Amino acid sequence: MSEAESSRKEPALRKMKKKEPVRRTVSQICPPPRRPLTVADIHPGMENQRLGVVRDSMFQNPLIVKAELGKPRERSCSLPGVDFNYGLYIRGLDGGVPEAIGHWNVYRQQPTCPQELTRNYIAMNRGAVKAGLVTARENILYRRLNDIRISDQDDRRHKELPTVPPNMTFGIRARPSTPFFDLLQHRYQQLWVQEQKAAQKAIKLEKKQKVVLGKLCETRSSLLRKHKPPVKLDALWHLPQFQKVGAHLDTFATEADRRRAFKAHREERAVRQGTLRMGNYTHP
Repeated sequence: MSEAESSRKEPALRKMKKKEPVRRTVSQICPPPRRPLTVADIHPGMENQRLGVVRDSMFQNPLIVKAELGKPRERSCSLPGVDFNYGLYIRGLDGGVPEAIGHWNVYRQQPTCPQELTRNYIAMNRGAVKAGLVTARENILYRRLNDIRISDQDDRRHKELPTVPPNMTFGIRARPSTPFFDLLQHRYQQLWVQEQKAAQKAIKLEKKQKVVLGKLCETRSSLLRKHKPPVKLDALWHLPQFQKVGAHLDTFATEADRRRAFKAHREERAVRQGTLRMGNYTHP
C-alpha cells in the first residue's frame, strides 16, 4: 500500500470511529444512592467543616448537617447494602402453575375454640327478657350463666327447603282492574248517599230514645245571650237648607225592598263597628 492510499483511508477510519455509539453502564446512568457524610468526605472549605473533635455521628443529625453549595441537603439516613432488595417479598406457597394444573388444593377451615367465638347478644337479650330480667345487673348475671356463642357453621345449608306446590306463582300480585262500569253508573256516589241516609236515621233514632228529664230553666246568662239590646236611632245631621230636600237617587227596586233592607241594617247595628255602624262584625 502506498502512502497516498493510506492517507486517503485515515479520514474514513476516523469518521467510522466517531459514529460508534458510546456504551454506558447502569452505574453510570443511575448513580448509586447518596450515603451519609463521614469524616473522610469532609474537605477544607466545605460547609460542614468543623474544628475540634469530629465524629461520624455528628453528620447523621439533620439539625447539625448543613446543605452544601449547589447540592441538595443530606438526609443523614444510612441505607442498606448493595445486595438489599426493596419492597415486600411474597413467598409462593401454592406451587405455581404446575402444581395448580396437577391438582387442586381445597382450603379447609381450621377448627375454632368455643372461647374464640363471638357472643350472641341478641339471643342472650331475648332470653333475659323472657325470663323477666330487665336491669343491668340481672342481664350481666344471666350472661354469665347462659353464655351463648355464634356458631361458626352455616346452618342454612343443612335446613330443608319448604315444599312448594308445582303450580305456585312467585312475585307480587297484579293490581285488580279498574271497575269502569261502576264509575260510569255512579255506583260509588249511590253507595255514599245510602251510607249518609243510614247515618242520619241512626242519629234520629238516638235522639228519640233519649229520655227527657224535664224542662230546662232559663238562667240570667242564657237570657242575656238571647237578648238584643235596643239601638237608639240617631238622626243624621244635615245642613238647614238641605233638610227638606229629598233623595235624588234610589237604588231599591220597590219601597218594600227598601224597608226590609233598612230593617235588617237596624237589627245588625248593635254588633257592627264604626260611627255609622257600617263596619265589620265585632263577634266572630
